Parts: sequence; structure tokens; C-alpha cells
Amino acid sequence: MGEIFKGIAKVKYEGAGSDNPLGFNYYNPEEMIGEQTMEEHCRFSMAYWHTIIGQGVDMFGAGTALHPWEIGTDPMEIARVRVEAAFEFMQKLNIPFFCFHDIDVAPEGRSLQETFDNLDTIVALLKEKMEETGIKLLWGTANLFGHPRFVHGAATAPNADVFAYAAARVKKALEVTKELGGENYVFWGGREGYDTLLNTDMGLELDNLARFLQMAVDYAKAIGFTGQFLIEPKPKEPTKHQYDFDVATVLSFLKRYGLEDHFKMNIEANHATLAYHSFQHELYLARVHGVLGSVDANQGDFLLGWDTDQFPTNIYATTLAMYEVLKNGGLAPGGLNFDAKVRRGSFEPVDLFYAHIAGIDAFARGLKVADKLLRDQVLESFIKERYSSYQQGIGYDIVNNKVGFKELADYALKQEQISNRSGRQEMLEHILNRYLLEG
Repeated sequence: MGEIFKGIAKVKYEGAGSDNPLGFNYYNPEEMIGEQTMEEHCRFSMAYWHTIIGQGVDMFGAGTALHPWEIGTDPMEIARVRVEAAFEFMQKLNIPFFCFHDIDVAPEGRSLQETFDNLDTIVALLKEKMEETGIKLLWGTANLFGHPRFVHGAATAPNADVFAYAAARVKKALEVTKELGGENYVFWGGREGYDTLLNTDMGLELDNLARFLQMAVDYAKAIGFTGQFLIEPKPKEPTKHQYDFDVATVLSFLKRYGLEDHFKMNIEANHATLAYHSFQHELYLARVHGVLGSVDANQGDFLLGWDTDQFPTNIYATTLAMYEVLKNGGLAPGGLNFDAKVRRGSFEPVDLFYAHIAGIDAFARGLKVADKLLRDQVLESFIKERYSSYQQGIGYDIVNNKVGFKELADYALKQEQISNRSGRQEMLEHILNRYLLEG
């Protein structure tokens, strides 16, 4: 078909002084930040499910989204037109990657085999558009939470038939991700958790989840898929207790089952909020454990206790996020995926552009400020000085494992007074604000 997003030209960098809502103020993909371009640092990705599929439905009302690509009643024809819409959208925004669940791109059939056949048909079209445009697949995955068959979970379901069905879907999704050159594969727990322990064998469920992930590792090796495996922590929704609650919980799980060498984390900002953490906390914890792999870029509403998946516009948060990304040495082969949806009242096609531009600019601005903070070593120098007691004397002996309780007790008995230094939190927050406003 012809142009879908009519009247919208390719979005370009126009500088901070521009008042054009269809232009970038801060994101200049070719601008060098250190040794990489902005595009290489950010690796922005479109989430197929929210941007192309999302209808603006909520629990109180029907969808409001106006999607000119939702034409006709044939599910396969709709799927084909959605591909056209997706790639036109990404080209006009210069977004280099996309992500999808299997049933985002192709409808489920009357049988599992028909579902796979539908997927093969659309994957061939995706591959053709990817070769034509140069747009790449950041990651693929399987939707193991939407259909009623997954009411009690997938890998953790009490029904072995569901476990087997989920394995078949992941097997196919891995094959498709490999065929499309996907650089990662994501596991999101979806319904891998419980609502009550009165009917739950938690030990068996955790063991089965580990078995499932090990099977995926084994099959990826068998088919030659060399992409990065990611687990996306989330604390609640839809189950009361998710087994992938946060980074710390997932780390513990992976180490318990000997899977720590095979998985990194896909950190979502809104999920961090629901776990009562900051976005930076989850990124930092993943980074220091060497498992920061990719990011679902969105934000939540602190007044609401559920996953609102809003587009990220908080530059304070994006700055601290990019600070961790830069300290991580980047995200590649991961990226910044906009797992975000426009508000239900923002229902016109152009709103999808406004939302992505806002998110892209927020991270671009955050990247520039974070880079300056690191180059100036403002926070790093303060932290180094704050912990300087571990660079000499008894502190040096502690971190080099040269003392035990006996030696430390002997040392402490000789000290007349302990003198602490201020943490200067407010001063550092003020400095950060200055960089945000001037940066």
C-alpha cells in the first residue's frame, strides 16, 4: 500500500532552539559522544506490541487508537499491513531496531502448526523489509502470558502440557530470532509466579523454570544462535508474586541453578518502580554484577501502583540511567527499547511520533549530561574520597583480607574516637541539577 503516516516527513535533528514537535532537539544520531555516535550509544528500538498493535484499551473501556493500517478482517492481511506501517514508522524516526513477541507480528492459528505457518509467512516479509531498510531486530521473544492456556503460568504451570506447549513456542521464537539476525532473546516471566501458596508447589515451579531456561540454552547452542539471552525482572502484575521480582532476585535464582553464565538482564524503568527501587538502582546493581544487558525505556507514575508504561520524559532519570550505561561500557548488543505506550487520550497516529521523539530526546539529553559528569569526574572523585580510608591503614588491610575479627578488635580498642565525614547528599544533588540545567 502507499504512505500510511501521511503528511509526516522524516524526523530530523533541529537543535535545542527548534519549536517543531516533529523534530529532535537533542538527538543528533551522528554526533560523537566520546568514541561513539549518539546512535551507537543509544541503539533505540521500537516495541512492536505497543506502537503497532496497541489499541489504547484499558480495564474500563475499549480501544481509542486510530490506526489506518488496521484494514479489513483477514488477520493475515492485517499482519502484512502492520509490517508496512512498522517499517515506515521506524524509517521516518530513524529508529535502527525493533523488538517483538511472536504473536505481535502474526496471528495465532487454529492449531499450533497453523500458528507457526502464519509466523513463517510474516517473518519472510519482515526479513525482506529488514534487508530493504537496514533496520535490525534487537530481540525477539514468545508471548507466554496472554492466552487463557497460560492462566497458571508457562514454565511454572502445574500442567505439564502447558510446559510442553510453551517450550514449543520458545523453540520456534528462537529459530525465528536467529533467522532475522536478532542480537538478543528475552525471557519475561509474564505469569511465572503465584497468587497464593495454598495451592502452589514453589520448589517444583522454580526447578521447572530453571529446567526450561536450561533447555533454551541447550537448544540455542544446537541451532547456532549466538545472541545474548536476557531476563527481564518484574515484581508484580499479573501475579501477586513474580519469581523474577528484581535484579537481586534473578541473580540469586541464576546462581542457585548454575545459569549465571548464560543470562544478562533487560532492565525496565517501570518495573524498577514497582519493585520499590529507582531505575538507577536496578541498572547499577546489574552493572556491578556484570549482567546489564539491555533496557526497556519507559517510566511509571509514582501515584499509581501498576505498570503504566509511559514514554520516558524525566531527564533526571534518563541522565542517571545513561550514567550507568556509560560506566557499563555501553549496552551493545542490547539497546534502549521503547516498551512504552501513548496515553489512551493520545489516539491519533501523529501522537506515536510525538511520544517517541520525547523519549529519544530525553535519553539523548541524558546521555550528554552523563558524559559530561563522567568526564569531569565530579561524582567519581567525591565517592573515591569518601571511601579513601580503605586505601590505607586498617582499611587497606580489610579489603586485602589481611585481618580478622581479632585484629580488628585489637585495632578498635586502641582508638579513642571515631570521626565520620558528611555524605553531602544535598550538595551533590545541587551539582547534578547544575549539570542538568547547563549541560
